Amino acid sequence: MAALRSALLYLRRTPSVAQMVDLPDRQSAFIDWYLAVVEAAELTDKRYGVKGLNVWTPYGFLARRNLDAVMVREIEATGSKPVEFPTLIPANEFAKEKEHIKGFDAEVYWVTKGGVSDLDVPLVLRPTSETAIYPVFAIWVRSHKDLPLNVYQIVNVFRYETKTTRPFLRIREIHFFEEHTCQATEDDATARVRSNLEAFRRMAEAFVLPYVATRRPDWDKFPGAFYSIAFDTPIGGARTLQIGSVHHYRENFAGPYGIQYEAPDGSQRLVHQTTFGLSERLLGAIIAVHGDSKGVVFPSSIAPYEVVIVPIPHAEAGPAILRAAEEVDEALRRAGRRVHLDAREDRPGAKYYYWELRGVPLRLEIGRRESESRTATAVDRLGHRGRVSFDTAGADVTERLREFDRALAERAMAGFRDAFSVAQALSELAGSDHVRILSWCGREECGHQVENAIAGALLGVPEDGLPWEAGAPGPCVACGETQGVRWALAGRPI
Repeated sequence: MAALRSALLYLRRTPSVAQMVDLPDRQSAFIDWYLAVVEAAELTDKRYGVKGLNVWTPYGFLARRNLDAVMVREIEATGSKPVEFPTLIPANEFAKEKEHIKGFDAEVYWVTKGGVSDLDVPLVLRPTSETAIYPVFAIWVRSHKDLPLNVYQIVNVFRYETKTTRPFLRIREIHFFEEHTCQATEDDATARVRSNLEAFRRMAEAFVLPYVATRRPDWDKFPGAFYSIAFDTPIGGARTLQIGSVHHYRENFAGPYGIQYEAPDGSQRLVHQTTFGLSERLLGAIIAVHGDSKGVVFPSSIAPYEVVIVPIPHAEAGPAILRAAEEVDEALRRAGRRVHLDAREDRPGAKYYYWELRGVPLRLEIGRRESESRTATAVDRLGHRGRVSFDTAGADVTERLREFDRALAERAMAGFRDAFSVAQALSELAGSDHVRILSWCGREECGHQVENAIAGALLGVPEDGLPWEAGAPGPCVACGETQGVRWALAGRPI
């Protein structure tokens, strides 16, 4: 922590040379490294007057906006439509779903006054939106012709987080994507879950983010759900980060909220519901998975700037270098690229480090030689070098970014595979530096033994197979049972 405090104080004193700070070691001091990188890259400002409510800085906001655009593109491709519901939920509606309240009553913020008057009905700042949306669904859904109903919103939700808050990972005001659906039958709802899993696969591909989907054990599913499937990514050691979830509710919410429809035969039936939730944790995961000793590494899909152009002044070239840089900048903007021309009067090397810290995928260097040859030197964030012609800048940059994302994906997948190992016995879990693959009989008492042994959580059963082939599971690591045994994952969520 002393190294982190020193680094951050230095950053605040000399922001123009923030790139010169030695970041904490990612492997041995991950949290210190993460906090230092987030602050040094100016992705958020946590100095707001309420703990856990952070300011989205311009650079971080651009990354978030690009992340949202991917989510919107992929969920709308499935037919989901945008909505936006109010932030405040009446206490009487919040109370209708007892299991939901049981899960969230310790985390909610209450509004009890309007001005100087006590409210007749206290209000809750939404911790999630089931209890805000479902009374309206009961109005919207009347007939089988109204189904399926698939809508999503991107809003802020509020949870009274009592643990240590960390930017993007654990906060009190959360930038949140949530889809809510109503389906005619359980099979239709199951099909919607599968559609969500595929939509997330495409999102994660755009984020270059490896993950595993696990069906959570019953004691760890979302309150009120029939079952929950969560997406986890390993971030070093045995640590995992949950980056999203999909829930199948059956009729568990439809009953309390009276969401029913008239079937073709004239009978009244309750709908079956699903939800799909993601948050700004995705941004934290991208930083955690891809970042390195130089700082953030953004995939091109969400980078605030895909390309930064750095002119390298030369006395004999005069203004020709800047004019060449401006020509390339204009060409890339016409090609639809997010590009920034860094014409500040700092040394080129200082600019290189500055933009490496902030994770820009591709840097174009233009000096006298490049200006004369009309070919910029291209360096991607992983250090690969190439050339970009002024005359075909749009196509050349597209290819350089494609190669960068491919190399980033290969690096991330190699780290992902290395994060897992098989454990044959409970005794192998203590102090583990891997996410463990183990045999589990499915019984809750055995699951808790696993959690105690690893000092973490039984993440659940992989929904679509293991991260790599491990053969058939052996006896349960806790009880030795051989019947009904399946592979499960265990780690230490942060």
